Amino acid sequence: MLSRGLSWLAAALAGAVYGVAATIAHSFTIGPVPVGMILGGIACAALLVALRALTGDRWAALAAGLGMMALLLVISQRGPGGSIVVQNTALGNIWMYVAAGIVMLVVAWPDTRRLRELSASAAAPRGEAR
Repeated sequence: MLSRGLSWLAAALAGAVYGVAATIAHSFTIGPVPVGMILGGIACAALLVALRALTGDRWAALAAGLGMMALLLVISQRGPGGSIVVQNTALGNIWMYVAAGIVMLVVAWPDTRRLRELSASAAAPRGEAR
């Protein structure tokens, strides 16, 4: 149980790092294309999908997602010097919803391993699988 808790803590820290990097980069645009938001979203989604696939545990992905969202919330506030990383613009608001949507989608995605096991046991002849 201790090792699982430590892995969740490590996932939350990794998610926090990715969340900060993506949040800082989200406002970079080339012309009308929000390149920072696209690359940040891809990076955050890749981290969450990799955690979910490698650990086989949706709780690790949730811990990383909570780390992302917590740091996004923290650095969205007005800093001590008056600076704001995520401004109250359309791009800033979209980034908050994109980040939350990525976390929600990856964590809520069904576990296909259990579906394969259930279909394999249902397809096996009656006397063999049980």
